[in-house]
Amino acid sequence: MNEKTVLAIDPGSSKCGMALVTRDELGQIQLVWRKIVEPGQVIERMVEARAVRGFELVIVGSGTNSDDVVRNIREDWVGAAILIIDEKNTTLEARERYWAVTKRRGWRRLLPATLQVPPEPVDDFAAFILAERVLLAS
Repeated sequence: MNEKTVLAIDPGSSKCGMALVTRDELGQIQLVWRKIVEPGQVIERMVEARAVRGFELVIVGSGTNSDDVVRNIREDWVGAAILIIDEKNTTLEARERYWAVTKRRGWRRLLPATLQVPPEPVDDFAAFILAERVLLAS
């Protein structure tokens, strides 16, 4: 299995989640970088992500605002490899991932994580889920 790095974007109308994710030679997937940005900042943050680690593929979820995000990437990153994938259930999976990564404190420890909504946006985790789907399938 070859090492591969991808940048995943979960587009939205008011915010976009972004995640730079790598798969090593052993198939282990690692989150390298993540951000939640306004839609107009996606290109700027792609430059930031590229500075952290080069990526071969941009993965974009097919939901809200995906057409605009893809159009902007194609205009500013001519020749970029873009894969548009279905983002069904990514928000629910992102909530679960958030609680797996973030330690619950106080009263939150008493309720099951599945009954709680994270106190902050999880769009970056949704982007991570998109990247995992592609990396695990390839």
